[in-house]
Amino acid sequence: MSTPDPSRNDDELEHHIPLPVELPLTENTADEALDFKTQVVRFLATGVLSAIFDFSITIALQYGLDQQLSLAKAVGFVVGTTVAYLINRRWTFNAAPSRARFIAVVVLYLATFGVQNALYTLFGHIWPEMILYSAMAFVIAQGTATVINFVVQRAVIFKIR
Repeated sequence: MSTPDPSRNDDELEHHIPLPVELPLTENTADEALDFKTQVVRFLATGVLSAIFDFSITIALQYGLDQQLSLAKAVGFVVGTTVAYLINRRWTFNAAPSRARFIAVVVLYLATFGVQNALYTLFGHIWPEMILYSAMAFVIAQGTATVINFVVQRAVIFKIR
């Protein structure tokens, strides 16, 4: 049995929030921030990879497993945004692990999930249910969420120390 850390009291131990899973890509910290252009390019590259996960899962569930489009989009979004966070935190923003940052990203992703799912569902009901139209709805929803995510993450979340 290990001995408790004397620098932490019982209240801190009860309210401990674990850090998210980490990708060991680099040892850089938030203090070594990249320039704007590099961040945009990396954010977009990460977004493309994450969008591939998101769209593939969404379409597989919607058309392959005949799931309702909002549910399919929700599952795809969760997988895609998880991939995006794990890569962006380390590679795009060079930020050290932070519970406050992780919680802020979860809140941001919940907000952009609402925006993205609403747009995808809206266009899914307006346009015929065909893969081409679903792809166009996905691009509009994903593009909107990407812009919101980049602006908020760069201007607010990855400034948190």
